[in-house]
Amino acid sequence: MNLAIRPVPETPVFREPPYNLEAEQALLGAILVNNEAIDRVSSFLKPLHFFEALNGRIYDHALKLIWGGKRATPVTLKTYFQNEPTYGGIAVPQYLGQLALNATTIINSEDYGRTIYDLAIRRQLIGIGEGMVNTAYDSPIDAPPSVQIEEAEQQLFELAETGKYGSGFEPFVAALNTAIDMANNAHIRDGGLSGIPTGLIDLDHKMGGLQPSDLIIIAGRPAMGKTALATNIAFHVAQHLRTGVDAGDDQDSSVVGFFSLEMSAEQLATRILSEQSEIPSNQIRRGQINDEEFQKIILVSQELQHLPLFIDQTGGITVAQLAARARRLKRQRGLGLIVVDYLQLLSGSSRRASDGRVQEITEITTGLKTLAKELNVPILALSQLSRQVEQREDKRPLLSDLRESGSIEQDADVVLFVFREEYYAEREAPQQLNTPEYSQWQEKMANLSGKAEVIIGKQRHGPTGTVPLQFTPEFTRFSNLAQGERLPERRE
Repeated sequence: MNLAIRPVPETPVFREPPYNLEAEQALLGAILVNNEAIDRVSSFLKPLHFFEALNGRIYDHALKLIWGGKRATPVTLKTYFQNEPTYGGIAVPQYLGQLALNATTIINSEDYGRTIYDLAIRRQLIGIGEGMVNTAYDSPIDAPPSVQIEEAEQQLFELAETGKYGSGFEPFVAALNTAIDMANNAHIRDGGLSGIPTGLIDLDHKMGGLQPSDLIIIAGRPAMGKTALATNIAFHVAQHLRTGVDAGDDQDSSVVGFFSLEMSAEQLATRILSEQSEIPSNQIRRGQINDEEFQKIILVSQELQHLPLFIDQTGGITVAQLAARARRLKRQRGLGLIVVDYLQLLSGSSRRASDGRVQEITEITTGLKTLAKELNVPILALSQLSRQVEQREDKRPLLSDLRESGSIEQDADVVLFVFREEYYAEREAPQQLNTPEYSQWQEKMANLSGKAEVIIGKQRHGPTGTVPLQFTPEFTRFSNLAQGERLPERRE
């Protein structure tokens, strides 16, 4: 009887993580000989990118000395390493002297820095990969693979965006330069906007456009036009990003991501077709159009074919799933704006859901605000209002009317309320015709017809107040109100 003999497994080869000590030493030597070398690498190279911890500390102390207006030399750095253990059999102060002694020209310092940086990224990739493998082997039963995929995707995205997000503390001068660039862009841009224009002139005037990293809430009672306003803004932003008008280099290839948790993609497309063709959406859906109107729809659809608007119509997704899909869209297409319709249809983690709806909403709003900062794009999220609005004589919404308002009000940078008094006045029609009351009601309806208000209830970086708009219900379109027809401005 022959027994199968299993082959003896080969001894696994130990692989060291990638690093280059010579590049680290060459860069440090160049910096110690000529401090100007640090200007070529300080924008992207951090102490943690060095494989050898001692080299990272030397770079860190040199960086601090130079930023402080002092010279970084073996002599000035010696003080910080007096009590260090020996390195390679020599004292650290002597090691500093050898670094300077063996230094070459600073011409190659940026190349050395890029080599160090690239190897550090590769080491982090190895760490993420090992973590994925270990988690997949030892994952508990109650941790589904989808959660691991989302976590891995987030880690990879943050690694891909290194230097843009999650890079830790940065000197104030870097933030100051960013603020000056923003002001300069607003100065040279038509209309003086620092953010992305919404297409609504008065709203842009008060907000300066949609600002990157802002969480903007559009709230209102049913039938006020929240989705219509969000769709109008999304369409205009997509047009703006497609044409590249007033857009920076990082926005030229961006898209709008629309998470439609309530309406289907077809319904959204019909709304945009209706708005652009000026044919009522109910007629488009029912086919109640003539040949001329059908040809008009065809022409409009041809113009909209290349609109950079992407719709995710998956219902009931979690905020973590939304974040993963948004990261993927940004990585693949670029991203200029995210729209979420609407916030209460998102769900949090199962743990938060068991804690109650208020805690779950807190997780959702915090997650959306964190995502806005991470991706550096504005997020426009719609929200329902509580029924207490209907109990008041003046039905204009207040911040306290937001459902689970604590977290929404706290996390939002901007809160916009959509209000149409015409909607409520229409339901107050007197039962008897040909009476003074009916005449007064007709006069009131004539004054309110087609008019809407966007109330800015909160804005971190600008004024609050009321913006009057034109609303055309048959086309579900908000537009700028003619100057002579504007309502008196309300300030809260």
